[in-house]
Amino acid sequence: MLLSFPNWIIHISSALEWGIGAALIFRYGKLTQRRNIRLFGLAMLPHWIGSFFILGYHISTDSIPLLLDMSEVINFFGSISLLLATLNILKTTQKISATGYTVALAAIMITGKPQSYMGADIFDTILQLSSVVYLTFLVLLLVLFRRDRTVFSGLTVAGFWFVLVFISVTVFCMYLATMVRGYPTLSHDDLLHGLAESLLTVSNLMIAIGAHRQIRKFQGETAGK
Repeated sequence: MLLSFPNWIIHISSALEWGIGAALIFRYGKLTQRRNIRLFGLAMLPHWIGSFFILGYHISTDSIPLLLDMSEVINFFGSISLLLATLNILKTTQKISATGYTVALAAIMITGKPQSYMGADIFDTILQLSSVVYLTFLVLLLVLFRRDRTVFSGLTVAGFWFVLVFISVTVFCMYLATMVRGYPTLSHDDLLHGLAESLLTVSNLMIAIGAHRQIRKFQGETAGK
């Protein structure tokens, strides 16, 4: 296998942390009796499933590209799910302007029809569209956090945003591994691969801890009444 044991620990931890974060957010929705928060927790599941395709890809020593392509497709729909779940919560906190809501839905409809633009490979296109949808989700998440601080903790919101740091560092590490250090792929450079993946572990841990804090805060407020 391409990955060392410590690197496997990092990869498995990041997958488990995202799943735990989803479960905690779902539990918080049950405690607060807010169905839209429970739906947000469920909306995190596609990304969690996609992470296991990545693990399968590494188990195959990166020899089955279809697993990587499938993870991209699943994560694309996962980003759409997060965006829709956030819009659903926003509707209950304050009315979204008709124009803003129409633009958001139009963006989803457009990105929901992946095709090969400018001759690019369809899976590369899906990856790019997924990034656009996820960025839209992040912006709306900030809007939601400003309107209603009872939905998510600041740490959870920061964790979702920290994924951008993971992506940026991963791209830079890919360049260093392939263009500077001479490896075929980032997976072959165990040091840089582990460094990049560890940032995803940090972001997922932030999401999970933030959700746990929100549960503890709610339980404390309930007990104090």
